[in-house]
Amino acid sequence: MQISYQLYCSRNFPPLTRTLRMLGEVGFSEVEGYAALLSDVDGLKAALDASQLEMTSCHMDLDMIESDPVAALQIAKKLAVKKVFAPFLDPEDRPNDTAGWQAFGRRLAEAGKPLVDAGLIFGWHNHAFEFDVTGSGDIPLDLIAAASDDLMLELDLGWVRVAGHDPVAWINKYAGRIAAVHVKDIAADGECADEDGWADVGHGIMDWSAIHAALQGAGVDHYVIEHDNPNDDNRFATRSLASIKAFEGQHS
Repeated sequence: MQISYQLYCSRNFPPLTRTLRMLGEVGFSEVEGYAALLSDVDGLKAALDASQLEMTSCHMDLDMIESDPVAALQIAKKLAVKKVFAPFLDPEDRPNDTAGWQAFGRRLAEAGKPLVDAGLIFGWHNHAFEFDVTGSGDIPLDLIAAASDDLMLELDLGWVRVAGHDPVAWINKYAGRIAAVHVKDIAADGECADEDGWADVGHGIMDWSAIHAALQGAGVDHYVIEHDNPNDDNRFATRSLASIKAFEGQHS
């Protein structure tokens, strides 16, 4: 199993070299990048090399992928990234009907074609807004996925639950199309208010035993832990990695 850490979790705990050193000490060997880190690719590579951590996946802005696919490929090659995910749409850019989401799915598939042709995995990373049903009764994430079989998903399990859906059902629905998952936990009502209601993995309300079993059944072995606003990233990384290793032991 690949267990990775989304570096966005530690954006409020600079510098990056401290974060990478901490992750190595905790026991991580892989990380996932995000767009803001790509302004200094040479520096990022040097920091990764010094920490002996691999960036196996990365979030890249869709606009950059579309406007300069050669640069996107060069970044991926330099960092040895194998999976690239477009991660977000600003509210003003989100379609508001079925036709719009279908068009967006086609846009994604077309943008990712140079990456896929080069042997990379390309996909979409969801939040909760992709589950807001259109006036025609369609779920946008379904419309995105329908655009191309080459378009993979990085399913954010926490946002699936926040949107009111069962993560297990969506894992089963898209078995074979999920290239990675964001393993994210939600605090019980009234808890972790200073962390926007998110919890360390295994310390919230998510049913990880059922989720992990479904992921294993669907052949998903790339787990990326994430917390959008931890007040202690070392605590989050340490406890979350321990939880995932415990899940793995329960189903081995």
